[in-house]
Amino acid sequence: MRFYPLDKGKQVESIGDGADLNNQSFRETLITDLLRNSACRYPDKPALVFGDVRLTYSEIEQATNRFANVLLRSGFQRADRAVILLENSPAVVIAMLGAVKAGGVFSIVNPTTKAKRLAYIVDNCQARVLISDYSHTEMVQHIRTQSPCLQRVWLSKDSGQESDLAGPLFSSFEKDIAQASPVCPRPSCIDLDMAALIYTSGSTGRPKGVMLTHLNMVSATTSINTYLENTPDDIILNILPLSFDYGLYQILLAFQVGATVLLERSFGYPYSVIGRMIKEHVTGLPGAPTLFALLFRLNLGNHRFPALRYITNTGAALPPSFGRKLQELFPGVKIYSMYGLTECKRVSYLPPEELPRRPTSVGRAMPNVEVYIVDEQGNPVRPSQVGELVVRGSNVMRGYWGDQEGTAKVLRPGRYLGERELYTGDLFRMDEEGYLYFVARKDDMIKSRGELVSPKEIEDVLYELEGISEAKVVGVPDEVLGQAIKAVVTLHPGVSLSRRDILQHCAHHLESFKVPNIVKLVSALPKTASGKIALSA
Repeated sequence: MRFYPLDKGKQVESIGDGADLNNQSFRETLITDLLRNSACRYPDKPALVFGDVRLTYSEIEQATNRFANVLLRSGFQRADRAVILLENSPAVVIAMLGAVKAGGVFSIVNPTTKAKRLAYIVDNCQARVLISDYSHTEMVQHIRTQSPCLQRVWLSKDSGQESDLAGPLFSSFEKDIAQASPVCPRPSCIDLDMAALIYTSGSTGRPKGVMLTHLNMVSATTSINTYLENTPDDIILNILPLSFDYGLYQILLAFQVGATVLLERSFGYPYSVIGRMIKEHVTGLPGAPTLFALLFRLNLGNHRFPALRYITNTGAALPPSFGRKLQELFPGVKIYSMYGLTECKRVSYLPPEELPRRPTSVGRAMPNVEVYIVDEQGNPVRPSQVGELVVRGSNVMRGYWGDQEGTAKVLRPGRYLGERELYTGDLFRMDEEGYLYFVARKDDMIKSRGELVSPKEIEDVLYELEGISEAKVVGVPDEVLGQAIKAVVTLHPGVSLSRRDILQHCAHHLESFKVPNIVKLVSALPKTASGKIALSA
């Protein structure tokens, strides 16, 4: 099944100017080079599997070339922004890389985003084009009337039924691609140019646009692939939304080495996904604690995963009990506990062989990254002292879009003349061997009875109690304590635990001032679009 037309006669020409198929020393300056190089090496190899659709590297290369030409023909110019509002699908990959090939910047927005937030993002980055689907036509049409910057909208049938286009400014994504040239336009970018804007939740309630250059993204991809040791033989299951940088980078990681991505929209039908995972011989499984909590609820006793080589975790620290359970569920599979943030993608990883020895660590700085920890005055602290983590590396963002004040708070003058370093806002400690241990977000620390308490420490203890599925600890105002410690937990199906059982467990493993004052049992915890637990005081 072909998702986009493949021009067999243009296969080599579509790779781009100056490509030498006999020269394996391909440069990787732009994120589109990752695709171009693999299309040169493995033109007929599956790059993306989505349901019944299997797209080769050559097909994706040509489809992205076609969309780049569609954009250029519409007046899209260098550094223009393209917002993508789509569920996980090949169309997202083609739209984002097509926008970059046209010299622009892409911003993928979660498809569950409401009109107010979408309108803010479109206005904030002054997006010139929007790529969405027919199910969002009404909302997009409304935003178009409110946002004069938006000059063109493409609608894809990927996520819904095609219907009549809503006016002259709307076009069919698939039809326009089919009619465009598959020959790549001459690159107009350098690696210092922006490639992506990733919007995160801001402390003010307004999304912050993280500006990532080609250099940032290629550097991060190279460093991560270095320690994951991905090869063309790898098949990576991606359940994560592509609007989440963790999900987005699975595409870049695979394209850099010529691997295959098995793309899914969600984990809504877990046994179906598990079946595809086995059938497609998946070797890599990226996830987060919320995904692993769902896995632990499944009956996987009769399932075998002989091809699975590694599992990665980030988005939230991996509770030690989860590490043990994953090793029991997937014996012999490498478990990578990692830490990162959107502003620099990835910071550290724990070598799998260290997980049994250091179950609470997120490892050491990844290749081509340096880290250190500072106190409130910005002075480096001694080993085992808690302070704020600072990151140096070419993966560190350019800044926040249109927010000089916010940028200045986190990108500060560095150790060496003329550079800026990222102050993460996360509290860590580092041992004598350079291994990092996450303590808490600075803003999440709880001050109770005059003592500072890390929510993560309590959450790790809660996860040790058999029967608890998910846990979140927050501080709530209290006249006597300053802040009371509130634990909100969900239980595995069929498990019966009382508040008293949970408090006794905590009292056995924690100092008295760290034992929760409030325990609330709920059926489900709220999640962000990326799968993180979202619960505040």
